[in-house]
Amino acid sequence: MTIRYIKNSLILATLFLSGIFVSCNKQLDLSPIDQIDPSKAFRNVADLNGGLLGAYAGLKNNTIYNVSLITDECTRPTENNTGGGIATYRWQIHPSNTTVTSSFDENYIAIDRVNRVLSAINKVKVKADEEELRKQYHGELLALRAYCHLELLRSYAETYEPQAMGIAYMDSSYIGKPSRNSVAEVISFIERDLIAAKKLIPASFDDNSRITLTAVSAIQARAALYAKKWNDAITYATEAIDAIPLATSAQFPEIWKDNSQAEVIWKLKQVAGDDLIGNLYTNSGDVVLYAPSFELINLFDKTNDVRYKSYINDDPRAPGKSQYRVNKYKGTTQANLADIKLFRTGEMYLIRAEAMAEATGVSAGTNDLNELRAIRINGYTNQTFVDKAALILAIYDERFKELAFEGHRMFDLRRRNLPVTRNPEDAINASGAVLMNPGDKGYAFPIPDWETKANKNMKQNPAYLK
Repeated sequence: MTIRYIKNSLILATLFLSGIFVSCNKQLDLSPIDQIDPSKAFRNVADLNGGLLGAYAGLKNNTIYNVSLITDECTRPTENNTGGGIATYRWQIHPSNTTVTSSFDENYIAIDRVNRVLSAINKVKVKADEEELRKQYHGELLALRAYCHLELLRSYAETYEPQAMGIAYMDSSYIGKPSRNSVAEVISFIERDLIAAKKLIPASFDDNSRITLTAVSAIQARAALYAKKWNDAITYATEAIDAIPLATSAQFPEIWKDNSQAEVIWKLKQVAGDDLIGNLYTNSGDVVLYAPSFELINLFDKTNDVRYKSYINDDPRAPGKSQYRVNKYKGTTQANLADIKLFRTGEMYLIRAEAMAEATGVSAGTNDLNELRAIRINGYTNQTFVDKAALILAIYDERFKELAFEGHRMFDLRRRNLPVTRNPEDAINASGAVLMNPGDKGYAFPIPDWETKANKNMKQNPAYLK
């Protein structure tokens, strides 16, 4: 762990005494301190749960926002004169850009909280009827650590090739100057933590606001996809699919109103007082900050695809105002307040389809793609594909639609070394930011400037050294 993170790590013990850890839904707000003795902060199993909830609470929406701004997922309407995110949207990306580097901070702070609890996991007093809970919390902590490292790898790895610079995998609250592990090393550590977690979390635990056994399988499937371990991706995605089926066409719109838990494997439960993810797209003054791109809109069958109205609102407004807005996080009980769905069964189908196309052939991958489309699109007719390249392209288009505004588009393009492009209609307010090639600034996010200055072992991604 870096010096910055250790010195700004939030102290969990205070929270136990104050009773703030009723749930993991509220943002933590405590004064920083340099050191904490886990034996004093964590004395019993309830304290472990408090520490775990504190780590969950560190997860935010930064990755989703960064991906929306940088890719072809969104366009900036003329009515957005607020300045928020505009430098990132225009690809004016550098190591001191606090928008694009925000997820670095977010995930490493969560990791540090995890590691502090893990250091006490085998030292607390455990009553006879609490051992299974202790094991469950241990498993959740390991899986959460793996997930956060995977999120960091997706954003900040130099490339996804095995020997490329990945990120520093932190398995302790270490005050020092770590260096970046290779992508292959990070993947191996992620796999290690997830395998261990799977042995600890009981199958009966089904709270999808936390990491369940099915959620572990889903994380494993996503990690295997990035590692190009196709057979593993098939195995783990199948575990998740078998446990939690796709939502029906009637259930699907209710997911985004938080009225249904269908196909939601793991979510971040949001309550009043949390950061409002919907505010990233339409603010409280009804200004559309970032609208769905026309490129994305035009991919949908607007009449028959249940995803279209769930994700995008056709909203005729006054001249000069955006006629479209992101509908996915508009909220129901409060404007722009919505749970963040981190893993869904729809993603698992697309992971398995891609992995099958690579490992077993076009026919198997086509079956999963057609099955997903058939449940999303009324009257859909199964398609066939002449070769793997055509199927992969179709899967990527489907990922663009299915996973829109969930923080995947940038990393999908990176996995295939594809450029980020914006069509002319989407680029009107982009100040020329229309083509980003692999290796350009922004294609891999920069390691924060404050990090490389504090830690000379933390090498910067090559694009930012030019």
